[in-house]
Amino acid sequence: MVYRLAHVLHKMRVPLMPRIMTEHAHHRTGIDIHPGTIIGSRFFIDHGTGVVLGGTAIIGNNVKIYQGVTLGAFSFDKDATGQLVRDKKRHPTIEDDVVIYAGATILGGETVIGRGSVIGGNVWLTHSVPPGTRVLQDSPNLRIIPPDAAAAS
Repeated sequence: MVYRLAHVLHKMRVPLMPRIMTEHAHHRTGIDIHPGTIIGSRFFIDHGTGVVLGGTAIIGNNVKIYQGVTLGAFSFDKDATGQLVRDKKRHPTIEDDVVIYAGATILGGETVIGRGSVIGGNVWLTHSVPPGTRVLQDSPNLRIIPPDAAAAS
């Protein structure tokens, strides 16, 4: 609710107050949603601690994300005089019916996650994926040493 109200104020160009509102909500929930983020209906954050949604991110309808997800940006571009280029889309677009699992990081203003895609846990994405795609992290090779074997070595 705080985000939705802050977003309306942000669109009305009310200075400072939308950011204060979302920072207060961030302090209370561990979820950092910039008031400029565009979020569709039926958006769900499960176990939200560590979620970061950047100001130019666009999130479609019926999107579900889990803890530790970042919809972020690369560092600011600079113009010919060395000044930061602002007012440019820097954060990804997430289309409808997407699920993003815990710890995923999706970066870049040109990055689009296609409708119905599933982004697995701990995935790092810096490019678009077409609709219906599953992006999964291969399991690392784990070495499990039973207690008896550990004591013998």
